[in-house]
Amino acid sequence: MGWGEWPAVDPVSLTTLLAAAALAGWVDAVVGGGGLLLLPALLVAVPGVPVATALGTNKLAAIFGTSTAAVTYARRTKLDWAVAGPAAGLAVVTAGLGAALAGAVPGSAYRPVVLVVLVAVAVFVLARPSLGVVAWPQRRTPVRVVVAVEVAGVGIALYDGLIGPGTGTFLVLAFTAILGSDFVHASAMAKVVNAGTNLGALVVFGLTGHVWWALGAVMAVCNVAGAAVGARMALRRGAGFVRVVLLVVVLALVARLGYDQWLAG
Repeated sequence: MGWGEWPAVDPVSLTTLLAAAALAGWVDAVVGGGGLLLLPALLVAVPGVPVATALGTNKLAAIFGTSTAAVTYARRTKLDWAVAGPAAGLAVVTAGLGAALAGAVPGSAYRPVVLVVLVAVAVFVLARPSLGVVAWPQRRTPVRVVVAVEVAGVGIALYDGLIGPGTGTFLVLAFTAILGSDFVHASAMAKVVNAGTNLGALVVFGLTGHVWWALGAVMAVCNVAGAAVGARMALRRGAGFVRVVLLVVVLALVARLGYDQWLAG
């Protein structure tokens, strides 16, 4: 698709889409899961859009938002680059592989597994009120660092290239559970890795012609605005605030995937 190609979108749908892009940037910056908002909004705004094109255009908007959030976190808090750096590097390659396979594997094949994982996550977070609110630095052993890098840079990154929504949430939970990070520092690392997954997937979608560049660029402006506000709010309000947003996003993901699995025609 050409750089200037623009899909047929009426003004009301375009306004709604741009608002969704801003809100998705905010959610992504705080705890991840912005694709839950932006992908459905894009599919509704442009009826008949190929799923791969929706994913690619979403990645174009999201990479600017996650990068903005990553820079904001890096300026205001200490980032664990020994984890975030290698994981992000792996994520570029692995997410690109996932994007290349995206058309071959139906999303319905993953929904039941992801649903079970998300429900388990919600129960786990609710049952452990201190999870992510207080850091447990003693958990950060060399073995756990390697495990965190592999889980984030390979497993979650592959999922992001294939399907996408909820990636940031999974990254935050992985860093919290494996390394004992608090939610704010886990979210900071997640933004760096998520920028890597978005880059890898975007390159593949772009090379295969599945990006509306002009529309994605406009969406990116709104996504960046939302991300800047969200990152500053998370840093200002702390881990307790992020925990609440995390639970809301996880429950929303469960509802959305459950609808797609059992109720959508």
